[in-house]
Amino acid sequence: MSSPDPQVRAARNLSDPSTENKPVKSRSRNRGPVVAVTGAAGGVGELLTARLAASEDIKQVIAIDERRGEVSEATWHILDVRDPAIAEKLRGADVVVHLALDLDLETDPAARTAYNVRGTQTVLTAAAAVGVHRVVLCTSAMVYGALPDNDIPLAEDAELRATAEATGVGDLLEIERLGRRAPRAHPGLNVTVVRPTVLVGGTDTALTRYFESPRLLVVAGSRPAWQFCHVDDLVTALEYAALEKIDGEFAVGCDGWLEQEEVEELSGVRRMELPSAVALGAAARLHRIGLTPSPAGDLAYTMHPWVVSVSRLHDAGWRPSWTNEEVLAALLEEVEGRHTVAGRRLGRKDATAAGAAGATVALLGTAALVRRARKARRRI
Repeated sequence: MSSPDPQVRAARNLSDPSTENKPVKSRSRNRGPVVAVTGAAGGVGELLTARLAASEDIKQVIAIDERRGEVSEATWHILDVRDPAIAEKLRGADVVVHLALDLDLETDPAARTAYNVRGTQTVLTAAAAVGVHRVVLCTSAMVYGALPDNDIPLAEDAELRATAEATGVGDLLEIERLGRRAPRAHPGLNVTVVRPTVLVGGTDTALTRYFESPRLLVVAGSRPAWQFCHVDDLVTALEYAALEKIDGEFAVGCDGWLEQEEVEELSGVRRMELPSAVALGAAARLHRIGLTPSPAGDLAYTMHPWVVSVSRLHDAGWRPSWTNEEVLAALLEEVEGRHTVAGRRLGRKDATAAGAAGATVALLGTAALVRRARKARRRI
């Protein structure tokens, strides 16, 4: 996953302290599962590794990454998840939580796909080969697709209608396909898929960068709806999956959602409304010439709803510790001081100019940016 700050605050339950998502104490670690975590040295993987290592419901944590992390209680193995040698490192594990994904906006798309897909294939095959009985995959609720006719909320078993046009979504769809196929190819292997909504907490995605803009871009005629997921809540949901309190495919996020007008009121950031053709055309041109990391497909997730029910986790006894309002406030605090226009991070000088000219001018200045890029290429 994208790399959350490992120092994010611990999850807290604001509704009922008695239902706080804490590791449940048991009488003996000898009775718990052995859980392996890939991508364990940073981000969500590090947070989950630390939580599982502190839980008396877990017998042992096997941590796998390309570098050693800070969780000393785990048993560490340093290797690339695409290396077939990972099979021996997984031997003895009951459950594998696969979090070694690259969803960085700046990564070359072909390299990102090669890493994500090959890594997942290798982990699934290796897990089956050494007798692991469950693999937990973490994708995103983005796989449902952001479409104008989506129900609000979508059912968790709704059809996956996303396309590969947004950053990393093609990889996530392929990962889910591999997850569905694995139990047929390897009888006895179960696959659980966790789909977080807009993930917040040290993450850097096209959706978090949306809130770094001087104005919130709203495409005329669209109906955005925002449902967030703090990394704290994702970690506790992954813990539920690792402890086999829930299986199959399920979403994780805050209860309910925020309309665009509520987001603007809570954030104090005004909107910039543009016709669809203008917004999508500008985003496509800026990405095509390499001036922004986000393809035009990312814009759909700020235009159309993709809110999803989290009823399966609720039925399993899990509750989110964060509300949408709280996660939005945390996100705004986190991105304070950053300046992004059309998905492109600006330095202080550029941000000042953009602020003086207005966000609309900055976005609609695509032609000038194109001309500047062409001149630069001719000088090379």
